[in-house]
Amino acid sequence: MTDEAQPEQTEQARDEQARELGVQPIAALLEQYHLKPHDLVAASTEQLTHKMVARAVKGRRLTSNSKGIVQRALNKAANSNFTFSQLFNY
Repeated sequence: MTDEAQPEQTEQARDEQARELGVQPIAALLEQYHLKPHDLVAASTEQLTHKMVARAVKGRRLTSNSKGIVQRALNKAANSNFTFSQLFNY
């Protein structure tokens, strides 16, 4: 491995850590309401994918628009009114 590759890999690792925010509160809410990612996708009237839900639960950084889509789908599926701060800790 060359010396030039090491800083690039280190920078890539830092970027990856910045995007990975850990399991989000939405994961506990899905479990509490006995919901699966598919339940949110089915409840959504917007372009929500299973991949978006998986990223939300795992703590991958989502755009505000994507977070809103997930939030509205969960609110509809759980018949509740959760806020962003109740679903995400970033």
